[in-house]
Amino acid sequence: MSTKKTLLSIENLDASIGDKNIIKNLNLTIHYGETHAIMGPNGSGKSTLAKALAGHPDCEITKGSIKYKDIDLLTLPVEERSNEGLFLGFQYPIEIPGLSNSVFLKAAINAKNKHQELKDVSATDFIKELKENADMMGINQSFLSRGVNEGYSGGEKKRNEILQMLMLKPTLSVLDETDSGLDIDSMKIVADGVNSTRNKENSTIVITHYERLLNYLEPDYVHVINDGIIIKTGDSSLANELEEKGYEWLTKKK
Repeated sequence: MSTKKTLLSIENLDASIGDKNIIKNLNLTIHYGETHAIMGPNGSGKSTLAKALAGHPDCEITKGSIKYKDIDLLTLPVEERSNEGLFLGFQYPIEIPGLSNSVFLKAAINAKNKHQELKDVSATDFIKELKENADMMGINQSFLSRGVNEGYSGGEKKRNEILQMLMLKPTLSVLDETDSGLDIDSMKIVADGVNSTRNKENSTIVITHYERLLNYLEPDYVHVINDGIIIKTGDSSLANELEEKGYEWLTKKK
């Protein structure tokens, strides 16, 4: 009998974007301390799953349930999901001109602390940790006073997403194609950042097309999603098999 504590439980989930039903009766369980990879062809439902978890307004849940920390996630507004430790790394990080990285992160941390009835982070501790994590992610210190993602390259935006993850210390991180558009050096930096956060008190969902990032992250489980349902689950070797064979050998069996 498993003694692992469940962090996320998705049961019989249907989700739509507009009038199109994309997620269809999907089931997934994630325990504390695990890293799960979600792979699949374009349009299979990977990013829609991320939107469902994050509470994106374009995503309508039409059936099923999502329990997170034993809370009915679907009843929580977006900001409460964040304050409860849910983090979404966007496929296309947006720019927020006029709001500096440092101000944005400090406000987000203090909002989370207030929700959890903790004290505001001290300015000294915040600046020290921010600089250390920025160095880890190869982000120039001058970027911290610039608008969030303003004028950043694609790779810099992705590294900045992981900087936010490092600072916010989420319980569940959902990284939606964080590896897209990254060169080898940036991918290694991103993977090192993600790996540095892993412990028994949190979990990560990595949504990707490719096994390159997974070679660095070594997920506990790899799930293949097609036409809105998970059609196969395996260990990290499944990602290598998909790189060699593609998806057709699985989707034909559906």
